[in-house]
Amino acid sequence: MESKTKAYVALGMVCLVWGTTYLAVRIGVAGFPALLFMSVRNLIAGTLLLTVLAVLRKEKTWSWDNIKLQIIPGLCMITFGIGIVGWSVKYIPSGLAALICSMIPIFTMIVNLLFNKAERINWQIATGIMLGMCGVLLVFRDNLAFISNTNSLLGILVTMVSCLFWALGGLYTQKFKSGSGPFFNAGVQMLAGGLGLLVLSGLSEDWRQLPVPTTSSLFALLYLIVFGSILAFCSYLYAMSRLPAGLVSIYAYINPLVAIVLGYIILNEKITWLTMLSFIITMSGVYMVNVGYKLKKAQALRLATD
Repeated sequence: MESKTKAYVALGMVCLVWGTTYLAVRIGVAGFPALLFMSVRNLIAGTLLLTVLAVLRKEKTWSWDNIKLQIIPGLCMITFGIGIVGWSVKYIPSGLAALICSMIPIFTMIVNLLFNKAERINWQIATGIMLGMCGVLLVFRDNLAFISNTNSLLGILVTMVSCLFWALGGLYTQKFKSGSGPFFNAGVQMLAGGLGLLVLSGLSEDWRQLPVPTTSSLFALLYLIVFGSILAFCSYLYAMSRLPAGLVSIYAYINPLVAIVLGYIILNEKITWLTMLSFIITMSGVYMVNVGYKLKKAQALRLATD
């Protein structure tokens, strides 16, 4: 199979598998401490990934300097990012969680504007941010029944907070580059984030009488470790190395749709016309932010070469 063909296959896996992880998480945390479940998932996945690298000797920079650079993004993106979403989906639909998480590029741009005073936006980015805010308002409008329930409202808010922390972690990795490879970085981030989740679980969840994991929870955990954390991530890195970044970013538009449809089919999660309108508006906002950011980079490159 040619390199480009493999890259397209890898991209297809990313688009589909990452969209299914929200459903798998919701199944996995049903009847089991959510933070502990997410901790185990990341600790095992990180350990497996680093073990493979050690056995194959694919990483030669196992230094503390490289490791410590991955601790903060691990805590931001794993512990307080996707990790706490595992708690949220106990109380909100998996499709709704995926839709909110699709706003991460918008959160990233807002955080960048707040912390980087020299940052300027063009009309495409401004339009994208406003569309994203409209998407948030529609999410609340479409889920009035959830808002009346304290845990469900908290689930929506916690998912939004997770987007903020994911954005912070992503910006940190852009600013502080390590000398190690992406697979090593991912493994360390999973371990750091998994340990952070273990601490959160110990502080907030009762371990005295842990329930016996159901068969569905164990299968969900295995799926998330093998497909969600390792194969899909490796496929993402491979696609990024072989295909244009703009093409690879299409996964951000497909993932929430996959999650919404699977939640409807498998868990009978509701889909209303407001849900789909919110999806269209939110995806339009993400698209406009991406377009605006690419135009800014192109303009900066032209100025640098003039």
